[in-house]
Amino acid sequence: MHNKINKLTLAVAVASATLSGQALGGAFQLNEQSVSGQGNAFAGRTSNVTDASIVYGNPAGMSFLDRAQITAGATYLDVSTDIENASGTTALGTPVSPASNDGDMVPGKTIPFGYFVQPINDHLHFGLGVYAPFGVITDYEDSFEGRYFGNYSDVEVVTVQPTLSIKFSEQFSAGFGITYNRIEGELESATADGSAALGNPQGEGSVNVEGDDEAFGFTFGMMYKPVESTTLGVTYRSDVDYGLEGDVKASNVFSSELAQATGGAMTTFDGSGPAGLDITLPETIDFSVTHDLNERWTVMAGAALVKWSSFDRLTVDNDLGVDIDEVQDYEDAWQYALGASYHVNPAWTLRGGVAYDESPISDDVRTVRVPSGDRMIYSLGAGWMPTPDLTIDVAYTYLKEDTSPISQESPTRGTYEADYENEAHGFGAQLTYRF
Repeated sequence: MHNKINKLTLAVAVASATLSGQALGGAFQLNEQSVSGQGNAFAGRTSNVTDASIVYGNPAGMSFLDRAQITAGATYLDVSTDIENASGTTALGTPVSPASNDGDMVPGKTIPFGYFVQPINDHLHFGLGVYAPFGVITDYEDSFEGRYFGNYSDVEVVTVQPTLSIKFSEQFSAGFGITYNRIEGELESATADGSAALGNPQGEGSVNVEGDDEAFGFTFGMMYKPVESTTLGVTYRSDVDYGLEGDVKASNVFSSELAQATGGAMTTFDGSGPAGLDITLPETIDFSVTHDLNERWTVMAGAALVKWSSFDRLTVDNDLGVDIDEVQDYEDAWQYALGASYHVNPAWTLRGGVAYDESPISDDVRTVRVPSGDRMIYSLGAGWMPTPDLTIDVAYTYLKEDTSPISQESPTRGTYEADYENEAHGFGAQLTYRF
């Protein structure tokens, strides 16, 4: 068997990258499904009905839209990272060379979305949403000091959600949607030049994997107005099970088994083959309340629980004929948000909000592929309605994470330690047209 350790490293990297990301949601999660919601830091996501993006926030809210409408937009994420106090060694205990820690490994990314809502009658509404619930891209420089633990990750999940809502009364509605989800990913790790110990250096190698899968889930929501000025909402989003299948490519990868078998004459190999990885993206329970203080002021608050504790083990299938079972030990994570909107006049609305997101990743399991910590989020936004049929929304978000220490060690990859300082800016714009 050729280099089981490198295959195991690759499998762990696939799962880690899928669950990570410097986005505007806790750890891996993307919150960029609504710019009108972004302006309030998503505080009233399940209870504040402003446009067709409620298809994602709470499908029950479609019942409170009296006209057919389309909402579409995008958020651009500008992420920056400083890496401090970094040090790394090879498996031989020597310093990694070359060794750089530039940071800023997340390129700018635009995240689009679109929704459609159509009233069928007074009690039934149909909706359709297309959005990205999860995603990550990290692209370290070639000389990154922690490259043996991961140097490139690009994973995207796109969801299509057809939805129905039922309005039982002027106070209560419910909605249900099926989610079709497609995941695609490409990941790469550098491999160390272990043959240098035999006096026959071959240079560093790399392991690259590409894979994809399709899977179904569902979402369910309820909305209740105990009084005209107050709306309560709750949304459940199911977990989704994926079985990624794709190809693994190894280039100039050192194999201690080959070195022993050939007396050092042949110490690396090139090859490719199938790879499979089962992962589960977690379920979420999202609560919020929206209250109209008066004709001008609306306040909202929300809390969401992301059930990461279900992701405690990683099982990998591969062409080596061995079963791999890894403990992950992720934790459930909470997200909290407060927001307010000020209705200047019938045409203009100003928004603001603040949120706190817990990270599901404790210090002892954090990696270079998942360098996230707890974060604070601050948002401002505005909505302009030039005509009764058209609304234009814009929003700005600033995110700042706590210092995220990393300490990784492997007998085949060496060590890497560093402190990550992450921040991000989000610029969003959307258009809603009613007809």
